[in-house]
Amino acid sequence: MEATLLSFPSSKPPLTQTLKPTNPFLHSSKPKFSSFKTTPFFPSIRAAISRTKKEETVQTVKEQLENCYLLAGIKYTGFTVKQFQDLRRSLPESSKLVVAKNTLVFKAIEGTPWEALKPCMKGMNAWLFVHTEEIPEAIKPYRTFQKEKKVENDFVGAVFEGKFYGPGDFKQLENMPTRAEIYFKLLGSLQSPAIGLVGTLQAPARDLIMTLKAYVQKLEEEGGGQ
Repeated sequence: MEATLLSFPSSKPPLTQTLKPTNPFLHSSKPKFSSFKTTPFFPSIRAAISRTKKEETVQTVKEQLENCYLLAGIKYTGFTVKQFQDLRRSLPESSKLVVAKNTLVFKAIEGTPWEALKPCMKGMNAWLFVHTEEIPEAIKPYRTFQKEKKVENDFVGAVFEGKFYGPGDFKQLENMPTRAEIYFKLLGSLQSPAIGLVGTLQAPARDLIMTLKAYVQKLEEEGGGQ
């Protein structure tokens, strides 16, 4: 018996690939960019304001140094707002108290005789500008303030006539004679030979004061021995 193979057509239609028209407006692909950090070309407003304030502070210090006889630093850390306000009110008009960063103050005094104040450029300080020859009278209000308010903040140093005075040297500044005392000593020095007087007058103010002080002390001793 011979078998016959029968072939039946497939029920599934043959696969045909149809091309659908694409609409570029409906299927637009978005370009992909690698992420990167942008750097602003201009400095920020905050940085500009900060730079301006620093420049103003340096200019303020330079202005205060005009006609300034003594510049002293006071330890600022520990002051309350009220204490600092009271201190400012207690100072005479001839003195000015400024709070500024050490770096800005040094920038203003660099290259000047006031640069001798460099040892004070540590910690936070307030700066006392004295615009009078009466140095003891200018220092006295702060000493009074220290006692009344029981404030431990002390002077960290000062510069007078280009010389640096450390905290332990302030007695020399506080014991300087007043202008009236200097006039009195000058009158007393007239009793000396003219050459000695000229030499005394040509000496720096600090040496003049010390010389006259020694002379007056000598007169007092001589008067006491009579």
